[in-house]
Amino acid sequence: MTLDRPIPPDPYAVLPAVPEFTLTSADVRDGEQMPVEFGHTSVGGENRSPQLAWSGFPAETRSFTVTCYDPDAPTGSGFWHWVLVNVPAGVTELPRGAGSDSSAGVPGAFSVRNDYGEQSYGGSAPPAGDRPHRYVFAVHALDVEQLDLTPDASPAYVGFNLTFHTLARAVIRPTYQVKG
Repeated sequence: MTLDRPIPPDPYAVLPAVPEFTLTSADVRDGEQMPVEFGHTSVGGENRSPQLAWSGFPAETRSFTVTCYDPDAPTGSGFWHWVLVNVPAGVTELPRGAGSDSSAGVPGAFSVRNDYGEQSYGGSAPPAGDRPHRYVFAVHALDVEQLDLTPDASPAYVGFNLTFHTLARAVIRPTYQVKG
């Protein structure tokens, strides 16, 4: 049964506008259902993060932050699935499954706790029968080498810091739905 509620706005539509660059994936496509392997184990998935690659970011980029957020979760605040901070500027791709490691295999990077309470990628798991949820994967090009944060920071606090350091952003929005 689909939960009766309005569709929330895109999370980046309500923040200050920044230039865009390109985010691609060999595993997920914008506007299309993600394969089950990228879902949470609670819905039969493998809790595996998709491959992501980015290009065309500003030359003055000093680091990146990678996030995955579900604005459609019936929580009043959405649901953070992954927040990977302090990715060095020389890293422009994460392989499939990188999110299972708290640093995604990137020296100096770390994941803050997602809304599952884990410092890693947490796969999609919308309520069974609900409408398709959007999973907003974003790569933020930053003007600092590192955000002054620790792994104990909340995703909201990371987002607050991103607002003041993002030079440009690349986004891909696949969907996920569990049939009811």
